[in-house]
Amino acid sequence: MPHPDSTLPEDPAALMAVIAALRGDLVEERAARRAAELGLQAKTLEAERLRVQIARLRHERFGRSSERLAGEVEQLELRLDEVLADIAATGGTGDAKDKAASGPAPEEKTPRRGRRPLPENLPRRDVEHLPAEGCACRSCGGALRKVGEDVTEILEYRPGRFEVVRHIRPALSCRVCEAMTQAPMPSLPIERGRPGPGLLAHVLVSKYCDHLPLYRQSEIYGRDGLDLPRGLLAGWVGKSAALAEPMAAYIGRHALSGPRVHADDTPMPMLSPGRGRTQTARVWAYLRDDRPFGGLDPPAVFYEFTPDRKGEHPQRRLRDFRGILQADAYSGFNALYEGGRVVEAACWTHARRYFHDELLANDSPIAREAIERMRPLFAIEADIHGQPPEARLGTRLTRSAPLMADLHTWLEATLRRIFGKSDLAKAIRYTLAQWSALTAVLRDGRACLHNNAAERRMRPLALGRKNYLFAGSLEGGRRAAIIYTLVGTAELNGWDPQAYLRVLLDRIADHPINRIDHLAPWNLRPNTI
Repeated sequence: MPHPDSTLPEDPAALMAVIAALRGDLVEERAARRAAELGLQAKTLEAERLRVQIARLRHERFGRSSERLAGEVEQLELRLDEVLADIAATGGTGDAKDKAASGPAPEEKTPRRGRRPLPENLPRRDVEHLPAEGCACRSCGGALRKVGEDVTEILEYRPGRFEVVRHIRPALSCRVCEAMTQAPMPSLPIERGRPGPGLLAHVLVSKYCDHLPLYRQSEIYGRDGLDLPRGLLAGWVGKSAALAEPMAAYIGRHALSGPRVHADDTPMPMLSPGRGRTQTARVWAYLRDDRPFGGLDPPAVFYEFTPDRKGEHPQRRLRDFRGILQADAYSGFNALYEGGRVVEAACWTHARRYFHDELLANDSPIAREAIERMRPLFAIEADIHGQPPEARLGTRLTRSAPLMADLHTWLEATLRRIFGKSDLAKAIRYTLAQWSALTAVLRDGRACLHNNAAERRMRPLALGRKNYLFAGSLEGGRRAAIIYTLVGTAELNGWDPQAYLRVLLDRIADHPINRIDHLAPWNLRPNTI
């Protein structure tokens, strides 16, 4: 329908054009809705197929080794967790088990199961919400009397224990004019849901920091007397990640707006639906931390999940970045250095690692000498950590530059007298080829000697990869990147990750999107919450 304030054209041709445009919009809207429905049906079918496969494998006892069987079940369990979270994130219900692929016909009425009451043995904590006008009627000023109340029970988690929070909203009536008043129910992170922000934070931290898949969490909660099916938990994860995505995007913009960015990536196997195996996806970390050169802007780390390691991914993410890129010698970054808008700063730890590997493998005296020649450079960096760029650069030119010049001369001389196809020769050639980027620290005091800060941010992911082996899907990997962005940035700013997620999920649903910066970890002080 046209807006009441709008005026339709009187010309018939113009009027027909307006009608055609409205019809086109309606067709596009219906097509988008149908595509979403088909996607949801496909996810529901996949969830049912995975359940059947898991049930079959769990009953299988012969024909293959128990280790291989357990591995297959683990893969399918994790994939099912991610599919159920996908369904919830796209508007479906993660705990729907037995719906047909197409759902009930429009005229059919599906009976709704009532919610199970929360266990009586859990401690209760009452929170009373009184009307804003207090004890006086808004209409006439008369005294209010209580005539009833509504009680909403929310399952919450505090470190070490579950509890039920009872939101009590007394219904009050005016003694004079009989007008009714009642405080509104406070917003919850998941609309019409029963998990409190503390419980959601606990589920997210258990999944992404403690590396407990949802089906295992469901089993653990069951031992505490809580019936929280994996589908329900998957729905909470999907909706929580969608709710927190604007904050992760804001952190990403902040991380890439600084004068220097650390970049690193790590492989993450990802289940490939329909192919029966995994493919190698990638997680990228972009870290901003100005503290080594005395910067006052808050640190932040932004993670991105991609299906492969093509250079187009960092080139797209860093297309607007201007400054120093502290990274390894990955060729996908090379296009960024063209034109000088991005300055390449290489990592001395990478260079030293090649010699360290040769020392461990062959006890090479040349590799040992190379490491010893590099050692003072790291000691000098430790001395100047936190100083302003000018002071750092001055110390480097005085103390580090002569050491680097001697090292360069020694490397060139050594390369001429060793076997050219040896691993030691490859280590020397790598260092010499990267020399301009390695000596960026002698031209800009903001550059770092190494990329260790970004590598440290990859350790939680490496541990998770070891524990749960893979990402369940592309969508699941992207959800993980959102949560890791929030968790990593919270830690950099002095937060316990679970505490920050609790505060964020408690506030973000009602928070204006144009003031999202107010909820950033550096604007919410841990000691003030």
